[in-house]
Amino acid sequence: MALIRCNFHSEALGMGTSMTVLLPDPAGAGIGLAGGAPAGDPPVLYLLHGLSDDDTIWTRRTSIERYVAPLGLAVVMPQVGRSFYTDEENGNRYWTFLSEELPEVCRSFFRLSDRREDTFVAGLSMGGYGAVKWALREPGRFAAAASLSGALNVAHRQDHSTHPMDPAVWRTVFGDRTVPGSDDDTVALLERAGDDLPALYVACGTEDFLFDDNTRFVETARRRGVPLTVDFSPGDHDWAYWDAKISDVLAWLPLRAPVTRSQ
Repeated sequence: MALIRCNFHSEALGMGTSMTVLLPDPAGAGIGLAGGAPAGDPPVLYLLHGLSDDDTIWTRRTSIERYVAPLGLAVVMPQVGRSFYTDEENGNRYWTFLSEELPEVCRSFFRLSDRREDTFVAGLSMGGYGAVKWALREPGRFAAAASLSGALNVAHRQDHSTHPMDPAVWRTVFGDRTVPGSDDDTVALLERAGDDLPALYVACGTEDFLFDDNTRFVETARRRGVPLTVDFSPGDHDWAYWDAKISDVLAWLPLRAPVTRSQ
């Protein structure tokens, strides 16, 4: 894999920002690591970080590079601060950056497929929320979307009795606007979703403080007849869980078979 830390100017944000990118290496792999090269432009996974993290966190805390090496899959990990992947009420336009600017910038810098069947999104915690929100708001863009320990009921997170959202974050991101029922409410988006949705995957540890949020999302999907893969198993809100589950997500993605190489 090629590992790239890319610093660039964002028009949507009006400032410099960064992303970490993994690209399939056509030269093959190193000793002890299988490599895969796609036929044509590689499929791409947008992999989103959580509230306390940045675009480097997936490569620092998991073995994502090793996991994707044989798959012929590019991985784009953008930097969005503590924005909840939202056009902030008192901050910056991170939803616009993510959904409009980022895919265009990535394809201008790198050779990436722009086909729906080759485009995927996943994330953890705040990033799980971002992944599901993006997939439900723009279902025609993605073949599959996955949430790991996602904040999938963020509309009610502000008033949660034991784990409320930081009031400063809430004011910056949402201000005084009504979140329940809006396009920032993933449960509401699911309630009014059409039929042509990407494949959905929801994983959460049963000891995770966001477990109830995930069960509500899953119950809503089942009531509406929305198919999804559910993985509720022992685990907490930590990197041991996410490192294991991102490997499961990669195995679940409907990827076209690459040409594999090993040394």
